[in-house]
Amino acid sequence: MSVEIRTIAIATDGSENVMNAVEWGIELAKANGAKVSALYVVPHTGVTLAMRGEMWSKALESHLKDEGEKATAYVVEAGKKAGVIVEPVIIDGKTPADGIVDFAKENDTNLIVMGTLGVTGLSHILLGSVAENVVRHAKRPVLVIP
Repeated sequence: MSVEIRTIAIATDGSENVMNAVEWGIELAKANGAKVSALYVVPHTGVTLAMRGEMWSKALESHLKDEGEKATAYVVEAGKKAGVIVEPVIIDGKTPADGIVDFAKENDTNLIVMGTLGVTGLSHILLGSVAENVVRHAKRPVLVIP
């Protein structure tokens, strides 16, 4: 079996915990001559709309988009330093896991690289883990970096 990695999606939320995954994804891209898409998903703000109103919801969405631009810019910069082409992609209005899985499928991505916080306990049961959901639902290989 021959595995060819031409395209890699690196999922980021801009946190320090994702930096190791970014490094892994960029190095894998460099070693394989692959192109990278830096993904940030802006989730639905419907709960905020229901609780606080339209103004709060729009402010939150704007803030999240700004965070997404910063997060993907970090991956772009890491790619430049390594000589890897990185395209920033901000996905609106989906859950993070769905946004990542759908992007990988629609763009025939060869590998998804993402970090995990290793969330456990009650918050894990209530919220689930983005990495876990991506691994369960992606039709592409997923590399999860702690």
